[in-house]
Amino acid sequence: MSATITEEVLKAYDVIKKGGIILYPTDTVWGIGCDATNTKAVERIFQIKKRDEPKSMIILLDQFEKLYQYVKNVPELALDLNNNITTPLTIVYPQAKNISKKLIADDGSIAIRIVRDEFCQKLISLMNKPLVSSTAKFYGDPNPLIFNKINEEIFKTVDYVVGINHFRIKEVKSSTIIKFNLNGEYEIVRS
Repeated sequence: MSATITEEVLKAYDVIKKGGIILYPTDTVWGIGCDATNTKAVERIFQIKKRDEPKSMIILLDQFEKLYQYVKNVPELALDLNNNITTPLTIVYPQAKNISKKLIADDGSIAIRIVRDEFCQKLISLMNKPLVSSTAKFYGDPNPLIFNKINEEIFKTVDYVVGINHFRIKEVKSSTIIKFNLNGEYEIVRS
């Protein structure tokens, strides 16, 4: 019998609220995640990824309105982009706040995606906090776009592997990334 989304959300939430790390499906690739306000958990993801800390990670939110809790100023254009772009979109905002300082880039920015994946939306809603989303791979490895492409060593580093969508063939690319500056101007970082 396969697990339901609700069952998996509850299991993942139980791990995350104790400071644990999960391996989970997103609207793009499989991710490694934790509570974005828990610095110890965030540090552990950096260790898992064997990644230099100055490189920030994406966080996921379930609703655009929650951005105001984590970003000082949200440009109006960001709402238009979020409402009109149908593919996964990550926006880098200046002046991050209320999240682990380990996630904030040297310039004070944070990358945030309003996720459309049902599992992620339900988990983030239950957490009532942002979820870290770092690709389920070691630094330098290719992106595992489907579950069976994840390096087996990754499974040993996390506290819970979400038990849904393992056989979903969803070879999508990583999200588009747009970066805003303090003046509200933007550049496309990755299309």
